[in-house]
Amino acid sequence: MEIRYLGFEQQENSRAYRFEVLQKGRQARRFVVKADLSLFLAYHVGIQEGPTLSASKLTSDLDKHLEGVHELTGDDLRSHADARILAEAQRAEMRKAGRRRHVAAGSHADEQSAWRNFGLGKPSSAAGGTGH
Repeated sequence: MEIRYLGFEQQENSRAYRFEVLQKGRQARRFVVKADLSLFLAYHVGIQEGPTLSASKLTSDLDKHLEGVHELTGDDLRSHADARILAEAQRAEMRKAGRRRHVAAGSHADEQSAWRNFGLGKPSSAAGGTGH
């Protein structure tokens, strides 16, 4: 199944996202997914995400063989916002974990680096020895 975004129509405080659905062996069909714009604001979802979210909603509805009205609901936008928050938290944790590994690895590497100890020489391993 291929879904093509055809654009949207503004209808007061909502948008009607238009799509064409192509399936092998079937005639092209057109669908509309409606979205209340106040929900985007309420869940801090950018309006530019509307077409992608609407396409996902339409795909899900068609997979479930749901015909008729397709609409982005508050639950759809809340789920998207929650997933985005979780993904950001995971990215932040990975950045923190990466920094910890880098600092831990870097401190050991710094001790081994000839540049870090440039001109200092290494202490002699023999007790009382002069080294060179």
